[in-house]
Amino acid sequence: MNCWYVDTAAPFPDLSPLKGDVRADVCVIGAGFTGLGAALDLARRGVSVLVLEAGEVGSAASGRNGGQIHTGHRRDQAWLEKTVGPDDAMALWRLAQDARTHLHATIADQAIACDLKPGMIHARHRPGGEAEDAAHIEHMARRYGYDALSLISTADLAADLGTEVYHGGLIDRDGGHLHPLNLALGLARAALSAGAVIHTRSRARGWRREGGKLAVFTVDGRVTCDQLIISGDGSLNHMAGRDRARVMPINNFVLTTEPLGELAGEIIASDAAVADSRFVVNYFRKTPDGRLLFGGGENYRPGFPRDIAGFVRRHMLKIYPQLKDVRISHAWGATLGITMQRVPFVGEVAPGVRVASGYSGQGVMLAPYVGKLLADAALGERGGVDLLSRLPAPPFPGGPWLRWPLTVAGLSWYALRDRL
Repeated sequence: MNCWYVDTAAPFPDLSPLKGDVRADVCVIGAGFTGLGAALDLARRGVSVLVLEAGEVGSAASGRNGGQIHTGHRRDQAWLEKTVGPDDAMALWRLAQDARTHLHATIADQAIACDLKPGMIHARHRPGGEAEDAAHIEHMARRYGYDALSLISTADLAADLGTEVYHGGLIDRDGGHLHPLNLALGLARAALSAGAVIHTRSRARGWRREGGKLAVFTVDGRVTCDQLIISGDGSLNHMAGRDRARVMPINNFVLTTEPLGELAGEIIASDAAVADSRFVVNYFRKTPDGRLLFGGGENYRPGFPRDIAGFVRRHMLKIYPQLKDVRISHAWGATLGITMQRVPFVGEVAPGVRVASGYSGQGVMLAPYVGKLLADAALGERGGVDLLSRLPAPPFPGGPWLRWPLTVAGLSWYALRDRL
């Protein structure tokens, strides 16, 4: 089945593959949120920047995800305080808030039509947890001055969502959702207008040093540059050398129903996005034309299930059994990157070569801004990248050959807990 985002994407020009030898100040690998965010910022500042994309703009996780905007980081501030200390935790919160401001400002400044809407509900799938949620809300208000969080009772959540499977939760009024592919295409359009060059169907095969420069190779071309930015999230590969072991690709799956008609008013009346507390998260929201967009289930091996629609529909019907007779119109998969600690891997892996990957599901808000921070670092402003590089993103155990089975065993155990 097709991807609903592709079928509803804004018009975008066909871009050509790289052919021949070219020169740029900065080469960016990956035309997703990170790479496009870097390219846009660099081009605005008069830097010659060229982007190499193996597929099409936004054709990987950036344009295929759930479209949910989560504030902060994947790990909460209390965890960050214990892990990196209170000062860096505060700096990371401010960075995340800057990322949110940057996202909204970019959408407004570039007039990107991406169906941006407010509201992010976190729903508890088991009884209990209200005290922890209340403590989190109080902590965020007292220490960080963040007052956009509120508790939702079980009854109120059931009335809003149109399902009684959850046990209350909280809403983040500063979170939200959008059409991620249209965001990616809008960023690309803005970068092109600012002077960036983007080559699609141009997979980077490797890079090496040639004198004082860097050379990046594709099948039919070469880019000589001073700085290299490698993005790609779940597609991070040999280009990052041994550091690719810090990020593990996993596959997530999404469907959309046909327009729900009268049922649309009974499901997510607030029109917020929803994510639940399972280890393998169910996430869902309504589209502007009244469909339910639902993400559920994942796998940890190369390749997608043959019947993605059936795979995800089983998860959807556990939440919304009243949709059993509603037809599935679209279903697709996306490969995203996770790290051991679910914090992004950002840093300089060689002089002049920087990597950002492993957003662990938090990329819609963070990735465009991290791209801007990588652009800053390429121009000598290292503060943001240095802060992110202090987050713990160790290699997965087992090296390049055993990390996959060892990690799959661990992830599968946590996924089993969701069903107990």
